[in-house]
Amino acid sequence: MRNRRSMNDINSTYGKGARFDGSAVALTEEQLFKQAPSIFATDAHSSRSERFAPIATIEVLRGLAKEGFSAVGVIESRARDADKQSHTKHLIRLRRLDMAKQHRVGDSVVEMLLKNANDGSAAYSLMAGLFRICCLNSLVAQRDTIEDIRVRHSGNVQQNVIDATYTVLERAEKVIAAPVDWARISLSPDDREVFAEAVHLLRFPRDENGKTTTAIKPEQFLIPRRVEDQSHDLWTVMNTIQENALKGGIEGTYQRANGRGIGHRTMRAVTGIDQSINLNKAIWAMGEQLAEELA
Repeated sequence: MRNRRSMNDINSTYGKGARFDGSAVALTEEQLFKQAPSIFATDAHSSRSERFAPIATIEVLRGLAKEGFSAVGVIESRARDADKQSHTKHLIRLRRLDMAKQHRVGDSVVEMLLKNANDGSAAYSLMAGLFRICCLNSLVAQRDTIEDIRVRHSGNVQQNVIDATYTVLERAEKVIAAPVDWARISLSPDDREVFAEAVHLLRFPRDENGKTTTAIKPEQFLIPRRVEDQSHDLWTVMNTIQENALKGGIEGTYQRANGRGIGHRTMRAVTGIDQSINLNKAIWAMGEQLAEELA
């Protein structure tokens, strides 16, 4: 079985390529292949029809590189069926490293997220996101004007993806305003509690009786991991909740059965590509709703 790196290794590689102090560099093709071989798949999985036009994601990335977009992070899913692993879903984070200043505000920068798979589980999908430098967090921006742009595996896929990338980038200008605008909005204790509870419900869905088995409490999502995140403005609170909900490592306590004392459980990180994107989008949407209500 192929030796896979942990999420920490992936985040570390991403961090090295995501610097914006003048020394940022794109991931090389060798690094991309090491992290996600499925990017280089040149054929479709056997389950696809003849109309499915498989174009290796690396070819699309090469085309985007000519337009100035650099891959600075990548992650690959683990396929349930072993024969699909070489065609499985992958997510690449792209930046305009030559335009870092224009696409940066405060501690955040705009990124493009490109998702694809040649096993039929995903079309080329592009979306805008914000990357927070201080904690290597990725927030997927979900606004009325920035929705996923999907490109089918047919026609001139490479050019269609390039065109869609520019469309997303143009729309992302409104997203850049969020860190500044939301930082001016102060959240009350009740606002923060409701926000945390809503995200907790998404992260740990209840059963038909409205109960959850997790030992993690909603209020734990509000505990900052660093000094600079102790502010109660909307932007900081959202980032704190988002990081805690996805990154894992939070420890919860629970009462053991039969009165055998207190047990401890540590929350796992969200590693699935779709789960991470969907949770990110939902958190962003909640933040946007709060911003509209409190503005």
